[in-house]
Amino acid sequence: MIKVLIKKKSDLYESINISGHANFDNFGKDIVCAAVSSIVITSVNAIIRLDSDSINYDESNGIYISILKHNKITDTLIYNMVNLLKELEKQYKKNIIVSEEAL
Repeated sequence: MIKVLIKKKSDLYESINISGHANFDNFGKDIVCAAVSSIVITSVNAIIRLDSDSINYDESNGIYISILKHNKITDTLIYNMVNLLKELEKQYKKNIIVSEEAL
């Protein structure tokens, strides 16, 4: 199962940690893993292209995103990414779980 742990402070996302494997299908054919990767990588690339100092991104152990600067564009793209992951969770409850934790 893919686990998405989101840490929030007030209404702002502070970090997102994504780990695990969906196990929806065999490696290379897993549409849930492909969807998560596509959602996250597209969002991260857009944010970095617009303001490379607004997030810290690490792929060494799953995917970890730390939001360093809050501004309209970064927050909107992060909010959109989280919403897309939550929509995916609705369709594939056995393969992805998204949880939020207050700081």
